[in-house]
Order: sequence, then structure tokens, then C-alpha cells
Amino acid sequence: MDYYYFPYGTSIAFSVELKYICNNTDKLTMLDKIYDLNEIEAEQESADYVTIFSPEEDETNDNPEPKNLPVLPLRNTVLFPGVVIPITVGRDKSVKLIKETYKKDKIIGVSSQIDPNNDDPSYEDLYKTGTEAIILRMFKMPDGNTTAIIQGKRKIELELAVETTPFLICKTKPIIEAKVKINREIKAIVATIKDMASKIIELSPNIPSDANFALKNIENPNFLINFIASNLTISVSEKQTILSSQSFDEKSNLILGFLNTELQHLELKNQIQNKAKTDIDRQQREYFLQQQMRAIQTELGQDSTDKEIEKLRLKGQKKKWDEKIAASFNNELDKLMRTNPAAPDYSVTFNYCELLLELPWNEYSKDNIDLKKSRKILDRDHFGLEKVKERILEYLAVLKLKGDFKSPILCLYGPPGVGKTSLGKSVAQSIGRKYARMSLGGLHDEAELRGHRKTYIGAMPGRIIQALKKAGTANPVFVLDEVDKVGRDFRGDPSSALLEILDPEQNTAFYDNYVEHEFDLSKVMFIATANSLETIQPALLDRMEIIEINGYTVEEKVNIAKQHLVKKQLNEHGIKPEQFKITDKILEVIIENYTRESGVRTLEKRIASLARYRAKQIVGNENYEIKIDENFVKKVLGRQKIEKEIYQDNSYAGVVAGLAWTSVGGEILFVESKTTRGTGKLTLTGQLGDVMKESAITALTYLKANAEYLEINPKVFDLYDIHIHFPAGAIPKDGPSAGITILSSLASWFTQRKIKPNLAMTGEITLRGKVLPVGGIKEKILAAKRAGINEIIMCENNSKDVDDIGEEYTKDLKFHYVKNMLQVLDIALLTEKVDNPISFDISITETEKKTQ
Repeated sequence: MDYYYFPYGTSIAFSVELKYICNNTDKLTMLDKIYDLNEIEAEQESADYVTIFSPEEDETNDNPEPKNLPVLPLRNTVLFPGVVIPITVGRDKSVKLIKETYKKDKIIGVSSQIDPNNDDPSYEDLYKTGTEAIILRMFKMPDGNTTAIIQGKRKIELELAVETTPFLICKTKPIIEAKVKINREIKAIVATIKDMASKIIELSPNIPSDANFALKNIENPNFLINFIASNLTISVSEKQTILSSQSFDEKSNLILGFLNTELQHLELKNQIQNKAKTDIDRQQREYFLQQQMRAIQTELGQDSTDKEIEKLRLKGQKKKWDEKIAASFNNELDKLMRTNPAAPDYSVTFNYCELLLELPWNEYSKDNIDLKKSRKILDRDHFGLEKVKERILEYLAVLKLKGDFKSPILCLYGPPGVGKTSLGKSVAQSIGRKYARMSLGGLHDEAELRGHRKTYIGAMPGRIIQALKKAGTANPVFVLDEVDKVGRDFRGDPSSALLEILDPEQNTAFYDNYVEHEFDLSKVMFIATANSLETIQPALLDRMEIIEINGYTVEEKVNIAKQHLVKKQLNEHGIKPEQFKITDKILEVIIENYTRESGVRTLEKRIASLARYRAKQIVGNENYEIKIDENFVKKVLGRQKIEKEIYQDNSYAGVVAGLAWTSVGGEILFVESKTTRGTGKLTLTGQLGDVMKESAITALTYLKANAEYLEINPKVFDLYDIHIHFPAGAIPKDGPSAGITILSSLASWFTQRKIKPNLAMTGEITLRGKVLPVGGIKEKILAAKRAGINEIIMCENNSKDVDDIGEEYTKDLKFHYVKNMLQVLDIALLTEKVDNPISFDISITETEKKTQ
């Protein structure tokens, strides 16, 4: 009795048909049962049954001589000796081959295509190792296709193509395989293969258990290999490798490898399914326990999760949000009702719903706009800052008239310590709005502003939304501190996110990734602060209204200290006003000798030091003078920390006072020029930037071009090296504003004429000798006054900057407005020579002649 396998597919994981076959006639009867041939129109001319080749027979007994066979190309499958497979024939050549061969001896060659997408394969497109097969039956299917059932007989080698029309005929040579000698090793291999195949059948739900019965009854080792290889879920090339293998050992090793992979895949699949089933069972158990817990909580009078959700729903009904947001909120609550409270998603959704409730949707504080009151509050908290105050009062006036005026985006730009940040709190207080502040210094992740999506663990809304939630209204005064110090890296560019936040045309629909709903920021009054405009993105800078805040004069600092700083420090240190008296003169001493800044932050620290020392004296019952004097300041603060740059006399040629701007205010800057015998080389020292170096080169070129105007012999520039130095060499310097100062210094040195006393200058020059305007005029004027300067030379276009400065700053100063460098030289250079002037020898020595 033989057992045969008639596969429908190419995988052992697919259905298996086991049929008990007693003789050849019954075999064909069984084929009729399998393929329902009684319902299919079979070929009438082929009514004779065909004998099915038994895999247990020795196929090597056939004629081993080469012969010509029609070759049928197969797509996506490989036919092994002894295996029966049905094939659907669709190509014209293949249909002709099947029909003509079926009328004759029914013997064909079968080989797999190398490329399954090739619709007309030639001899070169086929694997050279194939299978000689017999057509068992041919019939037409209901859809019109021709189907044939074929069985492999033995392996063949395709030697060459004999004919190509009407179909491919090749000369084939049988491949004789050695008969496997049954020994202990072979038996062990066969047993291992059968065991692994049995495990696969047991693990696969799609394979009937009868398949194990078929495996156990296959005794031919070669057919066992062919039977399993034909049904493995491996590629055509891998099956072809098994077919091409000559030795049983090689084929069995390949089969074992593929079976092992298939077995591991099925075991992993079953493991995942079992785990999923366990999780479902656990969830069902938790659901029943949760229901019981709710019942217990109800009996005890405790709030269940359902009641908490209902409380959220009631709060949501009182919110002033849009219908879209309300619908989304209720959907989230419905989801909560269906979620197990022990599940991680429950807390995420619950927190999200609470956030939606806490946000001030369409909730605005009522503005209390009284311009006189607002002005009074601004003047009380901040001394000076007139431009800023006027701009804020203008906005409040428009807001009172129009009612829904979009808030401006103000950017307060200036040095540290001048009151930019604290101004926002005063603005909020003056109009009765809530105050919110966010520091942008060092911010490098866009998600800090826009938030993270809820899908991430630990996700939170952005800092904009968090600040509005804390403020409780949708129209606070919002200070964005240090907007010029926003970072940028691989995590994103926060300054680009600020483009939407700070654009009145876009921020009506600000989108936070966590909230997932648009929020209106157009009513928020944003006030940004910055120390420098250079590092702010141009597109962001364009969206803001820049208001420059300059440094304070000594007089302003004294007033700020009297009105604010001293009172604040006494209060913080618990000192009564009658225990600490400080005069304006002492405050001036502290400002000039112990601080070097545009603002008052360091000044406040110095006053705090004095207050701490006085607190120690009070607590220690020491004798002390209530009035602070210079000795007390020196005792507490130490010796003078700041050496002021003061004007030096004009007895030296080539030394000119310039005016410079720094981040801590204006400074007086001296330029020194000197020459030594040489070849005309220019040396620049003092840690200069590229722009200042270029200004020096431009000044020297202009001086050479206008040497006759100053009565300078042009030959001197070729016989002397020029050295220009900027004192305080450890401090970096850059900028174009020292141009006229450098040229005046060179002109003074080469003419040996004195510079006008108590004179300073600032301005950029060109090769044509034009003087261009520069910035930082107020700070430079303050520096000039501190240094004892009486006259200042600057560009004519800077006169409007001087007009914008109050008279208290420009009193006792004389300004010379110029257009070109010749005017500068006429003003700056006196006709009087310096004491002991040097003379320039323009005669050429013998050594210099040789060098030239």
C-alpha cells in the first residue's frame, strides 16, 4: 500500500490531501475526487488513464541516454522527482506544448525560470537543472484556462536548445543519483527530518493531523527530501539549490536548515499568540475586578472614576470654548469611560482633559485703561525710558478707542541691567492684566514652545500654553526674556517657532502639539527683551517693533538708586531708613569707582554689600555713623575697582581720543601712532577685529593720497614703518567708528602738530574722505562727559541722534558736524607743533639702496 501527496500549493503550511491508494486505477479515481474532474470539461481524446509513477520505484533504471524533450518553463515553483502538482497553463507556447505532448507520450521536461516576470523565456532564461515529468491529466477550467496535473520522474540537465518554435525543445541528459545506502547515520537524518516536519505540522493550524501519517509512511530518503522541499516556504532559487544538489548529505543539510527556520518562525508565532491570549484574559479579569471595585466604592460612598469623569463633564459645560473643542473634549471623556483605570492610557487622557479645562479659552481680563494712572505707575517703577513709556501709552490709547486692537510685539533692546524685564510687570499692573514671563536663554528644542505629542511618554504642553494656564487669562502681558539667546541644534530651531507666536496675522490660531487645538494668542501683549540684535533671526526681527533702551547717565543712576535701589535693599536686609543714610555724592563715588555698566545691576550689588555690613554692625551692637561716608565705602567695598579713562593732555603727537560703544556703555578710546625707520610696513596692535583693521588701512591710504594738503613728503611713507596701537590690548575691539580717529592720529604724527585739547571724535571714513554716521551716540556722549571732553567731532548725519537726546546729556558740550576728513583735520589739528618735534629723514642710506 502506498500513500501519496497531491499538493495544492508550495508550502507545508498549506492544506494537505492524504489519500489511501490501493492501485493505479484507484489513483486516477482519487485525482478525480481531488480536482472535481466530474464537473470539469476534460479532454475527450484523452480518456485513457495514466499510470502514476511510484516514488518508491528506482528511477535510475530508466534509459540514461540523452534525448530531446519539450521543455515547459515554470514560474515561482520547482518540480521535484516523485511529486505531483497541478499547473495552470496560460502562455500560448506552453498550451501548445501541453496539448501536443498529451496526445503523444506525455513526457516533458520542466525547468524553473530565473526571472518569473519574463513572459517569453528562452533557453538562457531557465535553470539548467530540471525535472523530467509525465502529464497525468489535462482539462479546461471553468474560467477557460488549461490546467495540467504533472508528476516529476527524475532530474535532468538541459544541455542545449534544439528548437524554439512552436515551443522550446532541448537536448536533455538524465542526472543519475546514487541510491542511498541505509545506515545508522541516514536513519538518524531521516528521523530528524521527520521529527521536525511533524512538529511543524503540529504547530501549524492549517495542516491536518493526517499529514503526520503520510510522513511516517515515506521510506525512500530521496523522495522524503523531494516531498518536503516541494512544500517548504522558501524561494525558487533556494528550492533550485536543493534540486541541483547531488549528494543526499548536501540536500539533507539544506532541508534541515530550512525546517529549523520554519520551526522557529512557527514557535515564535505561537508564543506571540499565546501571550496575546494571556493579555486578553488578564484584561477581562481586571475588567470584572474593576466592576466589583466600583460597586464597593459606591457602597462606601466614595467617588468612583465614573463620578470623576462626570465632574469633568460638568466643568466642561461651563467653559466658553468653541463647539469643535467641546466635542473633542466629550469624545475624550467617552474614551475614558471605556478605558480601564489601571491602563497607562487612562492617566494620559485624564491629564489631557484636565488641561483643556484649565486653559483660558476665550477668557479675557477686563482692561482698566487710565492713561494718567498708567503713566504714574510706569514713572513710579522706572526712571527714564521715555520712548518705551510713550509707545506703551500710545498702544493703550488705541486700545481704549477701538476695543479689539491687536497687541503689538515690542522688543526692548539695550544693555543688561537697564530695566527691560521688570518693565513688563509694570505694564501689566498699569492696565490691570495678568503677567506671564518666559526666559528663552539657552532654549534649543522647538518642543519647549510647541509641546510634545500625547503619544510620547511624559509628554507636556509647550511653555506658552503652560504660562497661559498659570496666568488664567488669554490676554496677559507676556515677557519673552533674552530672545537673542535662543539656541539651535538637531532638535529644531525655536526661533522659527517664534515666527508664528510673534506674528499678529498668524498667532490667532497657534497650534500646540499636546493640546491639538488652535489657541488664539492675538490678544496677548508680547514684550521681548534682547541685549543684541545681531543674533536674532532676520524674519523674527522683522515681526517686532524695536525700541532701543540706552544706558543711564550718572545722574540717572543716582536718582534710580535713591528712589528704588536703596529702599529695596534696606527692606530686604531689615534695616530702618534712620539707620542708613547715603548722600548723592557717595552714590556718585560708588557709581564711578566701583561699577562699569550701562544699567544699575552692579550698583544694586554694591549697595547690598553696604547694607549687609550695616546689618552686621546693628546686630553686633557696634558703634557706627548713620551717614555713609567715603571711608565706610572704602572699608566695605575695598579700594577703587574701576580706573576711569580720563582725557590726557595734547602734548604728544599722534595721540587722539576716540569714542567707542561697548555692551556696558560708552568708552573713551585712545589711538597712538608712531614710526620707525623701515620700508613702509603697517603694524596694528590692540586685539583688533577685521573691520577696525580695514579702517586703519583706509585711513593710511587716504593720508598718502592727501599728503600734499598736510605738507607731508610722500617719500616718508616708503622709508618708515608705521605702528598704530590701541591701548588696553587685552580687550577685543572692532567696528568702523574709529576711522576718523585713526586718520587724525596719523596726520598728527606725520605733521608733528598738536591735537585740539579736550577733543574726542567718532565716525567712519571712506577712501574718498567722506565721513559716515555711526551708532551708540548717547553712550559715547556720556563717556565723553565722564572723561572731561568738551568738544566732539561726528558725522553731520548724526546730528539728529544728538537732537533726540535730552539737553541734560549734551549740556556743556560743543559738537562739530562734518562731511569729509579735511574738515575733521582742519578742526582737530592745531598749527602749533608739539614740544621737541621729530623730523623725518628722507635721504636714502647705502644700506637701503642695496636693499632696494
